Amino acid sequence: MDRLAIVVPCYNEEEVLHIAAEAFRGVLDDLIKKQKIAEDSFVLFVNDGSKDKTWELIEEEHAAHPMQIRGVKLAGNVGHQFALTAGLMTAKDMCDIAVSIDADLQDDIKAIEEMVDKFHEGNDIVYGVRSDRSSDTFFKRFTAQSFYKLMGGMGVKTVYNHADFRLMSKLALEQFAQYGESNLFLRGIVPTIGYQTACVYYERKERVAGETKYPLKKMLALAFNGITSFSIKPISLITWLGVLIIIGSILAAIYALISYFTGNVVQGWTSLILSIWFIGGVQLLAIGMVGQYIGKIYVEVKHRPRYNIEKILQ
Repeated sequence: MDRLAIVVPCYNEEEVLHIAAEAFRGVLDDLIKKQKIAEDSFVLFVNDGSKDKTWELIEEEHAAHPMQIRGVKLAGNVGHQFALTAGLMTAKDMCDIAVSIDADLQDDIKAIEEMVDKFHEGNDIVYGVRSDRSSDTFFKRFTAQSFYKLMGGMGVKTVYNHADFRLMSKLALEQFAQYGESNLFLRGIVPTIGYQTACVYYERKERVAGETKYPLKKMLALAFNGITSFSIKPISLITWLGVLIIIGSILAAIYALISYFTGNVVQGWTSLILSIWFIGGVQLLAIGMVGQYIGKIYVEVKHRPRYNIEKILQ
């Protein structure tokens, strides 16, 4: 039997943690009864520097269910992607397959059984994919669809309507461990690992309790990080914009010369000021975009630890 680890990153999840722990234990019990996973399978909660009682509740769950509930306490808040990575790397040497899922129970935990079945069919990576977004608001649906289309347009390989709900085999986890970059975007990294993959489709539910940890600001930051971590197209677009501006300037110069020789010169400063502002804005945008890439290089070359583990419950 294969040993399953359900890896759950947590940040300020005290309102939902007991509910989530019970739900995940139920999944383990059901799969064990069906003889689809080993009896020593477990749930691994990763506390991402929570400011509430999340870690204390994880310790309570571990004390009550030491075989099924385990925990990792990070030394500080490092963000969802790093916390999830810390959990996967901790579980890597203790399991045969790992399923990553958020604690809010919006992802359908019933899909985990189908993921395990897909693994037994020979797939090393199984993506949990939303079947529809009818439950989302128009704004949420529009921004999410725009996100995936933008990523695709920038050349970033992702799975449409997939977040971080996925199964990875031990082989896939070992290969993922070779990726040492500090600018993590797991939705883009995992598809580059390769191996045989499959998708499981499910309907996303409402959050059980608490507030979302991914407001619009963080979603935009995640998208920008994903684009700049996997694509240099933004710099290429700036280059082409510069070419277009040069062409426009040449046309404007030709028009100015024709106007001068035909005596149709109009005195004024508005067009001049607007053009200066426009060119200045483009220059600042270009410098800022290049600066983002240089900043990422700066972070990468320092090779600092992506996270520090303070305590492990196992």
